[in-house]
Amino acid sequence: METTTDTPGASPDFVQSLARGLAVVKVFDAAHPQRSLSDVAKATGLTRATARRFLLTLVELGYVRTDGSRFRLTPRVLELGYSYLSSLTLPDVARPHLEALAASVHESTSVSVLDGDDIVYVARVPVSRIMTVSITLGTRFPAHATSMGRVLLAGLPAEDLDAYLSRADLAGLTGRTIVTVADLRAELDTIRRNGFCIVDQELEEGLRSLAAPVRDASGTVVAAVNISTHAARYTLDTVRADLVPAVVATASAISTDLANTQTH
Repeated sequence: METTTDTPGASPDFVQSLARGLAVVKVFDAAHPQRSLSDVAKATGLTRATARRFLLTLVELGYVRTDGSRFRLTPRVLELGYSYLSSLTLPDVARPHLEALAASVHESTSVSVLDGDDIVYVARVPVSRIMTVSITLGTRFPAHATSMGRVLLAGLPAEDLDAYLSRADLAGLTGRTIVTVADLRAELDTIRRNGFCIVDQELEEGLRSLAAPVRDASGTVVAAVNISTHAARYTLDTVRADLVPAVVATASAISTDLANTQTH
């Protein structure tokens, strides 16, 4: 087995070649759907020869295609994410509830889980396009600036939250974003007391969102459900009066169904 020689803190079982291969896959994104060999080597810190071997291996496996000079991912890469999603009961449990919620409030609804310092969308029912970026399954946003992220952070054990706050980059995505640890801690305390979160134009100007926690059979927060709307359609008062009860009820219903799947 190949183990790392240059990854600080890695365990003896760490397979460096696997980590490098995944790093090659991750350099392809919406901003860089195709890259040259030199691009990949530079983005990953690998030598051209090493990057070439990984790319050609991925080509042979069907995850990457090339015209000889440029490389891009193939749809087969989706199988990797689908393996994760298909192992979860959460998206299947959540979807009918999201559909009912979206039909009731006429706004887009989603469920996300926490992955490191980001939220990742695992279920979504879009109604209208209200953001400048397209949201699909697997879309990631920084947890600190999102309603679902804050609900998930508020549900973390104290030591995990402390670790997050010690390392997180609380970037100001708009002029309204909470960017200090003290302010974020105070907000998370409020979320725990209230059982929901409202974020007003902190991720993107004009976007208001609210979220509530989804719990498993043990009562642990495992996901968050949200409603997103344009600020012009709902004032903060109407968000609290009309949308908060709906999202809290939906989160509770998903939690109940999820707990039932885990105990049967």
